[in-house]
Amino acid sequence: MKINRYEDISQIEREAKRDFIDRHSAFIHSDSKAIKGEKFKVKVKIGEAYFHPDDFEHYISWIQLWDGERMLAKTSFLAGAMGSAPSQVEVDFYVVPTKTMKLTALTYCTKHGLWQSDEKTVEVDS
Repeated sequence: MKINRYEDISQIEREAKRDFIDRHSAFIHSDSKAIKGEKFKVKVKIGEAYFHPDDFEHYISWIQLWDGERMLAKTSFLAGAMGSAPSQVEVDFYVVPTKTMKLTALTYCTKHGLWQSDEKTVEVDS
């Protein structure tokens, strides 16, 4: 299965391609430092500048949060979960870190497949 990745849309001339890339890409929003053993919030948002459809045949089906090769969390959506209106799907995951994390998010669009975020390192202090 092909894994799609974000490209810097400021470097892309065609608006349609910028829209396509951004509205499918997962972005991780979190602090860059966490405390070992304490609950830590990680927000994953789909799209920064553009909205994704929420139609019966075209919607974000799920989002996963990974630390390296270990899945930490997953959430699933059904068509219409975002009110059947285009939106920037987002979810807050709470994890309890024990060591430095290398976080990535995977998301699945029912029409355009699998998308992976850039990696974000979170340092964990004792």
